Amino acid sequence: MTINMPQLFDVVALIIDLPEFSLWRGQVGTIVEVLAGGAAFEVEFSDRDGQVYESVGVRPTQMMVLRFEPVSPNFTPAMVSV
Repeated sequence: MTINMPQLFDVVALIIDLPEFSLWRGQVGTIVEVLAGGAAFEVEFSDRDGQVYESVGVRPTQMMVLRFEPVSPNFTPAMVSV
């Protein structure tokens, strides 16, 4: 598994709109389940009070993992294919 591969409990942001779920690029959620061996992830989107308002399956190509710590300057991003 590479540093770029999303993992359980990662905080992610959508990089596309999902209008059928009223979710828009930039909305932040948490991965709560790995689906199909990592081909998709169940992501929960919560409000400021922690109430889940949407839970939807998202492919790795539809989101980015948010980083809260510095990444090594030697880091080379790995492509995730589905």
